[in-house]
Amino acid sequence: MFFVLKKCFFLFGMVVLFVNQIQAQVSIKDSLTERLQAFDQPSAIQMKDTVYIDLINALGRKLRFYQSDSLLQLSQQALQLSKKANYAVGEGRALLGLGDYHSDRGHHTEGVFYYEKALQLSRKIEHQKLILDAQNSLAGEFAYEGDYAKALIGYLEGIDLAKAYGDCLMLSIMNENIANLYVSQKDYNQALEFYNQVKKINEDIGNEIYSAETMSNMASLYADIGQLDYAMFNANSSITIFEKHKIMDWLAFAYEVKGKTYLKKKKFKWAIHWYKKCEELHLNLDDERGRIDMLNGMAEAYFGLKQDDNSERYALEAFEISNKIQFMEGKQKCAKTLYKIQKNKRNYATSLKYLELYQKLSDTLSRNENKKSLTLLKTKVQHEKQKERLIAQNNKQLAEQRNYVYASLAILIIFAMGTFLLRRSERIQRRLFAKLKDKTVTLEKTQDELREMNRTKDKLFSIIGHDLRGPIGAFQGLLKLFKDGDIGQDEFMEFMPKLRNDIDHISFTLNNLLTWGHTQMNGATTNPSVVGLGSMVKDNINLLSEIAENKSIKLVSQIPSNTMVWSDSDQIEIVIRNLISNALKFTPENGLVTISAQENKEYWQVSIRDTGIGMDEQTIAKIFAMNANHTTYGTNNEKGTGLGLSLCKEMVENNRGKIWVESLLRKGSTFHFTVPKAKKLYRKTG
Repeated sequence: MFFVLKKCFFLFGMVVLFVNQIQAQVSIKDSLTERLQAFDQPSAIQMKDTVYIDLINALGRKLRFYQSDSLLQLSQQALQLSKKANYAVGEGRALLGLGDYHSDRGHHTEGVFYYEKALQLSRKIEHQKLILDAQNSLAGEFAYEGDYAKALIGYLEGIDLAKAYGDCLMLSIMNENIANLYVSQKDYNQALEFYNQVKKINEDIGNEIYSAETMSNMASLYADIGQLDYAMFNANSSITIFEKHKIMDWLAFAYEVKGKTYLKKKKFKWAIHWYKKCEELHLNLDDERGRIDMLNGMAEAYFGLKQDDNSERYALEAFEISNKIQFMEGKQKCAKTLYKIQKNKRNYATSLKYLELYQKLSDTLSRNENKKSLTLLKTKVQHEKQKERLIAQNNKQLAEQRNYVYASLAILIIFAMGTFLLRRSERIQRRLFAKLKDKTVTLEKTQDELREMNRTKDKLFSIIGHDLRGPIGAFQGLLKLFKDGDIGQDEFMEFMPKLRNDIDHISFTLNNLLTWGHTQMNGATTNPSVVGLGSMVKDNINLLSEIAENKSIKLVSQIPSNTMVWSDSDQIEIVIRNLISNALKFTPENGLVTISAQENKEYWQVSIRDTGIGMDEQTIAKIFAMNANHTTYGTNNEKGTGLGLSLCKEMVENNRGKIWVESLLRKGSTFHFTVPKAKKLYRKTG
């Protein structure tokens, strides 16, 4: 499902001039209607009054997901008045409103028609805001129509325009819509890359509503790929913001995503609870696309509870809406659910009908998805190649000009330096000798690097054999005992907590191992940008909270939300995660781990303090040694590879910082590291 028009809904800023903070549908309508009534007085109304036309367009947009027929009537009225008043901006916004109305009803031809007219008009009058709105809406309609190639071209052109105009909001919207395209193609890795770009842009904008919209879309993606903890965290965070600002259409979507997350967990009653909350909001919304996923989810949840009649009712309603607006993916999901329901009821003829429909739709979607995926990738490559060709042409012209200059200079040099040819020959020989010497030094250095890489390779295999093979072998042995019947299911389940701890250890160890091996064998590129340290620490606390709860350790962050640093976000996140994990590892039950930051002139000093077992001076001297493998056991016999702290040291120094530790036996340890502050210059660069 696309969320293009959801995001687009917040583009329009004219209403802010007329309405303070819209709380609900009634207050929206009343506020703008009062302004319109003032113009209806005989002494006030004039066909050329652009404020009156702007009010009509604004009211239509605000009623889009509440009273869609009002959107149509008001847009038609605004279009007529704008033409009479020769008000091109009002005419363009009215055309966009008509496009929105037809798009929501699946009238793709009419939607494209009105969006293209709005785009042509906005280009004619060179109105930047209107150009970007029309570009985004038209690309979104191509996506709904299934022409992903045109959609992607539209978004990429829109991104170029947004960069040229300096419009950060539209830059965020276009990138997020491209991410949604990749979600529809099930290319989740590519989608995540674009979502992460959007998160950084939203941090610069500083509007929590835009950030919440992105989080809700990311929550849906995480639910699709089975990362349900991430999905729940993002859904809950966005719901808090939408409830605070009473953004009802987005709140309904966030409720639906939370219901989907519980459905993936097979917690059907909780799924129905959140789908019901979504359904209550849709009673006051006119958003048929948004209802389809909610109804499909309700049908699947009731089927999971073996309430086939309720499941059938919701599936049929979703099927009817999907058929009405020609949404094949919705019809496919409903057909599958209806097939299973009729099979349970032993209505085999009806069940077979839905099965055949499901298979037909699956084949169609499968063929279309393959074509669209290839077209999407090909279109993106063509767009990049076109940009590269333009750059190459410009470089070629500059090179030709430089060649003329160089040729002229060469002639002058030949005449001026003719008497010094012998000296020049000597200088060339000296330079060649110097180059030969440099290459000899480089060759020797390369040999040393190769020897170091061989040692690194041996060390990697040693760690893999020592720290990973053991837990994995134990896991295989246990599975074999269970498979051969040597242990029963109850005995097997008794090992589950231990198995989970082993798997968590393997995952954490493998992540550190791969990162460390990459930096040692290939080198790591540091790409600094403006990073919110507070949100990064908060994310890692959420990820490690279960480990802390198992040991009754309290995790506390004292870092202000506006703590911005200039660093490589991936590398600093590895540092924070390893240091917090180590603190939890060496802190006994009912302990305390505190993360704080102290501001200095040029940098932030981050401190992770624990109430753990502490270290002696000999241990402190070993832990940061490069390529060391000093391994110790935690308070609950947790084991690590010993790579974490040497990796942290390398990452911190790559980001122009320092790392050190203060510790006393049986008193606890405090790890400190510094990272440069984010300055205004850095923000402009980023």
